Amino acid sequence: MIDPDLLAILCCPETHQSLALADAATLERINTCLAPGVPALAAALLRADGRRAYPVRDNLPILLVEEGIAI
Repeated sequence: MIDPDLLAILCCPETHQSLALADAATLERINTCLAPGVPALAAALLRADGRRAYPVRDNLPILLVEEGIAI
């Protein structure tokens, strides 16, 4: 999905913590945090502290603070 070399240099735009691809269980939890009517995510990047995730759409990480999902 996301190239490992790219993932190694990506960081949270807010705190600059590292990001990792969310596993299936975490992704399910992230999807429950979405507002009603927002489509479920197939992938997301989870911040190192586990408190915020960023969506991945069409294999592109959306690293905008306002797109972050509080968990």
